[in-house]
Amino acid sequence: MTVDVRSALSELGLALPPVSPPKGAYLPAVRSGTLVFVSGQVPMVDGEVTTIGKVGADISPERAKELCRQCALAALAAVDSVVGLDRLVRVVKVVGFVASAPGFTGQATVVNGASELFGELLGDAGRHARSAVGVAELPLGAPVEVEVVVEIAG
Repeated sequence: MTVDVRSALSELGLALPPVSPPKGAYLPAVRSGTLVFVSGQVPMVDGEVTTIGKVGADISPERAKELCRQCALAALAAVDSVVGLDRLVRVVKVVGFVASAPGFTGQATVVNGASELFGELLGDAGRHARSAVGVAELPLGAPVEVEVVVEIAG
């Protein structure tokens, strides 16, 4: 059974962003069987990172949580570009990376920005396995990066 993501987006007053062109030798998303693997999404607008810095120093955890939400929307846009959102069955796995200042330990709360959005949009189909990882640096100086695996209807 698929989920009506477009209606849920509309109800929340959200829209999918355009898929940002890759900044390296990879694809935004790849389908393998009934799974779509979405490359790590950083907060971008018009192909440029919107915010740079470390969470817990330059960027507040609250702002970083909002940026993870933005990354989750970008991940859905990547899924849509490969198979269409009308085939989405569920979110299977989310991995969130947080560029963390020394001593910052709130990675799980930051990555909740992505997880909570999937729950709001998809209900039970948005519940997923997850890892939240603190790192020293992320590509392009981004404070957060979110990668996603989703199941689609065959």
